[in-house]
Amino acid sequence: MSVLDQFRLDGRVAVVTGASSGLGVTFAEALAEAGADLVLGARRADRLEETKGKVEALGRRCIAVSTDVSQPADCEALVAAGVEAFGDVHVLVNNAGVGSSAPAHKEQPEAFTKVLDINLTGAYYMAQAFGRACIAAGHGGSIVNVSSVLGISGSDIPQVAYSASKAGLLGMTRDLAMQWSGRRGIRVNALAPSFFASEMTDPLLQNEIGQQKVLARTPMGRVGEVRELTGALLLLASDAGSYITGITLPVDGGWSLH
Repeated sequence: MSVLDQFRLDGRVAVVTGASSGLGVTFAEALAEAGADLVLGARRADRLEETKGKVEALGRRCIAVSTDVSQPADCEALVAAGVEAFGDVHVLVNNAGVGSSAPAHKEQPEAFTKVLDINLTGAYYMAQAFGRACIAAGHGGSIVNVSSVLGISGSDIPQVAYSASKAGLLGMTRDLAMQWSGRRGIRVNALAPSFFASEMTDPLLQNEIGQQKVLARTPMGRVGEVRELTGALLLLASDAGSYITGITLPVDGGWSLH
């Protein structure tokens, strides 16, 4: 196998949550370009169909399933749909997430809970469903949890619920890696992006003050381009990362150096 062939995902099936917009669309396209067939999940069915069309335009098979990751039954159904359609699943990209920006003394309990239910608890439900499928099939797999640099380091932008959920995701990554990487052969890692242009970050990055705050914390002096995440994703998802598990890989222009 050549060096570049290690990054290929031919014959494999990848599940991507939060695939209706933003990074989820980019991740789905990157996995398809690497040869994977796709199982896409998100709450917005119409937007999800758009992503499905992009994957199919790249010559890959794809199904789209309306999914609320905060509901365990939806997570089981998404993985089961992938197994039914394609016979197996091999990669999970836990990308579904919502943002939150409120001073801690003003944040309502239901707002805090909603962020954790989707960003952290939902990721756990998806990992459970995926892990069970891999164990039942008798093979390993790869889980890539999409966390954030705000799970590693602080910021002067008030978003305690989001930061807490992303920090929790890193703890979950380590524990699942300890449980599943050996006898089960399921590698579990996390990506920690900083601020990339997306539907979630646009309100901040299109605000002059918000953009200045981000750039001031970024040694490379610019916001990331979404394509700059795909190499790290493929490293963790493919055989190129076959001896990597339990890590958090920042893709942040140096943000986490602070």
